[in-house]
Amino acid sequence: MIALLKAIVLGLVLAFIVSLFIGSGGASGGLLNVHGVTLQGQHFYWSWPLFLIGTGLAFGLFLLLE
Repeated sequence: MIALLKAIVLGLVLAFIVSLFIGSGGASGGLLNVHGVTLQGQHFYWSWPLFLIGTGLAFGLFLLLE
């Protein structure tokens, strides 16, 4: 359970950073589907597929380390 929580945090960081670079360049990232999101006046870029892929990879690595 702790491995999943750690993986979610790393998935969030990965998705935010990669989406920032792809989205600020004006691209959508193809299958990554990077799109702009406005939340309470703050605009940022986000990708759900990238978040799920990053979380899955990090979860797998944490399970291998246990």
